Amino acid sequence: MKTFKKALSYLVMLLLVAFGAACTGGDHSDHKSDAATPAAVDHSKMDHGTDSAVDHSMDHSNMASSPGAANAPYDLQFLDTMIAHHQGAVDMSKPAAAQAGSAEVKALAGAITAAQEKEIAQMRAWRDKWFPKAGPAINMEMEGMHDSTEDMDMTKLGSAKGADFDRLFAEMMIPHHEGAIVMAQEALKRSKYQEIKTLAEGIIRSQSYEIKKMQSWLKK
Repeated sequence: MKTFKKALSYLVMLLLVAFGAACTGGDHSDHKSDAATPAAVDHSKMDHGTDSAVDHSMDHSNMASSPGAANAPYDLQFLDTMIAHHQGAVDMSKPAAAQAGSAEVKALAGAITAAQEKEIAQMRAWRDKWFPKAGPAINMEMEGMHDSTEDMDMTKLGSAKGADFDRLFAEMMIPHHEGAIVMAQEALKRSKYQEIKTLAEGIIRSQSYEIKKMQSWLKK
């Protein structure tokens, strides 16, 4: 009987060891994040709070719409799409500190970065408040969005320096700003939220001024 009990106890111990190994060394492939192979970049969820979270080589010109974005509420489409659009301007502006040749370009790029990062944070807060459980709704077909990003060549801009950077920056940022203005003008007509309309008015005002400034640089 004692021999039987010892054998049984030993068998139970082996089973417990085997079970523990299975729990810690099993196949975790099912737990991989879907974001590992994204079908489209979701700027509405991306954490841009630190420089390390920003991919400055991102190809904004090939950004795809979120699945079903066109069927989402207009204001959700606007927020997600404008967040992505603003992030493009920030990604173009940040290299200016080290690569621009003109102090004016560096100053404008710094102002764009500060203003649009602040607006991104505000739009994220509204999204969390108004659409807390909604999926991504970036709509590249929204009027003004696609045309303003199709000529963004981040690789080319990233390798430019001095006067070449200044010229490319203006040539890319002008149509990018023009697209934001088109989107903002549409928001004034369609948005249900006064907060978005107020933001849109600010975008139109500030970016129209910046376009004129960059156009004057190119003429020189």
